[in-house]
Amino acid sequence: MSIPTQVLVMAKAPVAGRVKTRLGQDVGMELAAELAAAALLDTLDACTAYARGSCWLALDGNLRGAVRGLELESRLSLWRVFEQVGQSFAERLIQAHAAVPGPVVQIGMDTPQLTPADLGGVASGLSGHDAVLAPAEDGGWWALALRDPLHASALSGVEMSTSDTYRDTLAALHAAGLRVGTAATLRDIDDRADAQAVAAATSGAFARAWLRDAPPSDRSIR
Repeated sequence: MSIPTQVLVMAKAPVAGRVKTRLGQDVGMELAAELAAAALLDTLDACTAYARGSCWLALDGNLRGAVRGLELESRLSLWRVFEQVGQSFAERLIQAHAAVPGPVVQIGMDTPQLTPADLGGVASGLSGHDAVLAPAEDGGWWALALRDPLHASALSGVEMSTSDTYRDTLAALHAAGLRVGTAATLRDIDDRADAQAVAAATSGAFARAWLRDAPPSDRSIR
């Protein structure tokens, strides 16, 4: 059974050339930014449905001038939005968690297929653990839940966005003396194949953007 939690999203403003650059090498930076904006919209919708009134966004960049910026700002009307602080991504995660009351479920913007039930599944693990780490298919993780957000300090020194990030994060949490549970594995979006597969798993803004704008050979998701 899940316990009441805050939801924290770590996101970049969807500006061409600043977001999803690996995907952009496959499909172009403009389309990558469009897809990032759509993914963020889907993510915000799932979080709002799960934890309306208890949602936080740690933002890198400015939505003014970003792709679908006005639409994103409208979706965030009930959210608490603050700027990411720190040099490394691990440091930004630590600082963001410290700004939010616990318990907290933290995710990114790369899994637009996630549902409120997925978030609840992560949160439910906190009933018997200090932390829950949900793996991504590429060796990273897509969600981190903490009873005490200050325990995110365990992430200091963990290299993010590698094929070993899940393993290294899990080891760091255990080294901090935390009882760690796990949750469902999801695929996040790094490249063209990921985008194709994730679009096939959802019917939201991301899938619609892919069907509308992806290269013709990739538009079929069925």
